[in-house]
Order: sequence, then C-alpha cells, then structure tokens
Amino acid sequence: MPHTPEEIEKLKHAPAVAGVEDLFLRRWSPRAFADKEVSVDDLKKIFEAARWAASSYNEQPWRFFLGRRGDATYQKILDVLVEFNQGWAKSAPVLIFSVASNKFAANGNPNKYSIHDTGAATAQLSLQATALGLHTHSMAGFDHSKARKVFAVSDEYDIGAVTALGYLGDPASLHDQLRAQETSPRQRKQLSEFVLLDWDNPAL
Repeated sequence: MPHTPEEIEKLKHAPAVAGVEDLFLRRWSPRAFADKEVSVDDLKKIFEAARWAASSYNEQPWRFFLGRRGDATYQKILDVLVEFNQGWAKSAPVLIFSVASNKFAANGNPNKYSIHDTGAATAQLSLQATALGLHTHSMAGFDHSKARKVFAVSDEYDIGAVTALGYLGDPASLHDQLRAQETSPRQRKQLSEFVLLDWDNPAL
C-alpha cells in the first residue's frame, strides 16, 4: 500500500493515452490535505483559469465564495457541510462555494445552462490547481438551504457545489474506509459506455 504523497500521486495517475495531455490524467480528488497554505498568487492563477471558461452567450454566470482557513467565509462554508464531509474537508486550507446566476443579465430570461457553465469554470479551476501541484475535491454533500441563508444568496442564483483545495496530505489522517479509497487505483467507465450513436449503440 502506498504511503507517501509521491507514491499516491503515482498510483492515482491515469494510464497514459497517446495524444491526451498529462494534466488531465494527473487530476484526481483526494480527501487528505496537507497543513500548507495556498498562496494568494496561486489562487489568482486558479481563478484566472476559471474566468476564461466557456459560457452561454458569454454570460459568465458563476460566482465563487472563497474561504481561507481562519477567516469567516471558510468557517461558514465548513459549517454547511454534512458531518461526513466536515470530517475530512476541515484539513483543506481553502474552501470554495459556487453559485450560478439563473437569468441572463441582458434581458432577464432564464439561463438553463448556468450550472453547466459554472461546472465548466470549476473544471478549469481544478485543472489549473493540478498544474500548480495542488488538488481539488468538489462535493454536493452540504445543506443547500443553510448555504443560501448564510451567504444571502437570492433566488436569482442556483446553488452549485463546495470545492476543497490544497496540497495532497497524508492518507493516515483519514479513517479506514476513506484511507482505502485514497490509496486505491482510480476507475473509469469505458468510452463505449458513454459515447454513443444512439442508446446502447457505442460510437467509439
């Protein structure tokens, strides 16, 4: 069983695929984070990557609440997580809470793709974090109503996700089940399962 962060990174690296950038293969979502702060300079780079994500009509509907360990925003985000996620996410030095404007600014019409676009921005944020030697772990396990209340999120915004951000830590800090997940190879569906010509008819 791997123990050091370096050994775990090697284990979690997806198999090489010709022509696929290594950055995509190195991205994964740990639950053990090191007791090391993320610099403001790196945070700016990470959110700059999110800024350039594609969005419907270039609406850029995303808003990110950024919490750094020790500040009020971090504590508010941590407090809305379910107990299971609080148990491991409290080790992350950064917590991010996303919401998405559900109306177009120009005309007030519904924007049905705002959560999709916010997810795209979050993906770019995560990949930039990977490029900088960091990791992210996004989660849905939090009290959406409480998050809306504590951050005064109006009905014109839909709730997105919470993302933990930081450097890879020691899996020994996790309980047995999570430690086993942290130190096991990653699994993914085959392309034939989700790239289709029609239902149950693989395209690749």
